[in-house]
Amino acid sequence: MKNQLTNTNPSNNVKPLDLQVGGSHYKNFKIQPTEFCEKNRLTHCQSSVIKYVCRHEFKNGLQDLQKARHFIDIMMEMYYNNENLDNNTE
Repeated sequence: MKNQLTNTNPSNNVKPLDLQVGGSHYKNFKIQPTEFCEKNRLTHCQSSVIKYVCRHEFKNGLQDLQKARHFIDIMMEMYYNNENLDNNTE
């Protein structure tokens, strides 16, 4: 028997992207960050940057921007081996 995904409320026909568990901080967007990231095949780090930057005004403020920066720092280390991390860019 195959595993099947089920809606948490099978009595209605609401699509998963139309629901949000734990708040409404993504409902203000024309496209949810998850849908954008999936359709564009972004990596986990790229998706996290998008998610935290999009929601900072509606959820955790500065902490979300710090989380986005953390994922950017991870990407810089992974892709560029920390080159020029101490130099300001113009």
